[in-house]
Amino acid sequence: MLRFLLRRTLGASLILLLISAFTFFMFFAIPQDPAMLACGKNCTPDALAIIHKNLGLDDPVPVQYWNFLIGIFQGRDFAVGHCSAPCFGVSFRTDEMVWDTIVDRFPTTLSLTIGGLVVFLFVGLGTGLLAAAKRGTWLDKGFSSASLVLSSMQIYFLGPVCLGLFVYSTGWLDKPKYVPFTDDVAAWFMGLLIPWVVMSVIFTANYTRMSRSTMIEQLQEEHVRAARAKGMPKRYVFFRYAWRGSLIPIVTILGMDISALLGGGMVTELTFGLSGIGRLAIDSVNFKDLPLTMGVMLVSAAFIIVCNIIVDALYAVIDPRVRLS
Repeated sequence: MLRFLLRRTLGASLILLLISAFTFFMFFAIPQDPAMLACGKNCTPDALAIIHKNLGLDDPVPVQYWNFLIGIFQGRDFAVGHCSAPCFGVSFRTDEMVWDTIVDRFPTTLSLTIGGLVVFLFVGLGTGLLAAAKRGTWLDKGFSSASLVLSSMQIYFLGPVCLGLFVYSTGWLDKPKYVPFTDDVAAWFMGLLIPWVVMSVIFTANYTRMSRSTMIEQLQEEHVRAARAKGMPKRYVFFRYAWRGSLIPIVTILGMDISALLGGGMVTELTFGLSGIGRLAIDSVNFKDLPLTMGVMLVSAAFIIVCNIIVDALYAVIDPRVRLS
């Protein structure tokens, strides 16, 4: 396990390095002064000079990139002050430290992602298992039909519908907002309930179909039939043998869906007016804010990579046949 984690950590570091290099050099490949892009139409010579100093544009581009990498681990000094490690630079638009901005916005995105993940796994796997257990009944057909309909729903359509129905028409729920978990757990939960449901609808439908099909396949396996033939309780066989085996393909897909879930969180933030990493990423691109764009991309990529490492490590827990050496 330790060798596996070390190998994946080294691979993740290389991926992050390539992402940062690609973003950095693509920004400077634009045939225009990056400082002018950041300064805007009403740029003054003083503002342009400050941006040049912050970027270190007098140095060659490879030297600038090296300084950026060193700043992540050691910190850097800018015209607006010292940036402590991890330092991703200073935002062109707000003159605030990029890391501080990301730390302020990240809890919103993290709450959306984890909450949506819990909802679609709990509901999707639960309904899929129930449909497999009741195969051929009206319950199975109802879940299968509902999953087909829900899989075609989109966040930007379902979001306004839920707002109009549950917030503006009936008043059953308040308008979605982010309240820190440490301040008020109930307000945090209720404020993100609609976004969680809306964001997880498509995933829930997909995982319902997937868990149903994989569970039906597992129930036909020889080791499951042998367990039944030995007189083991039906519920024990269902969860101990069939359900555990059905998780392998689901975990595989889950590792790939994490990035899609993060992308869905971006659309969800825009739909419900939440200020998270997704909105921050769009704003950084619109304002050509290189330090903010770099910071958001690296933090998002690191989050996805860490989640995928955790998912891969779960194989050893779910299936003893898997060896991570």
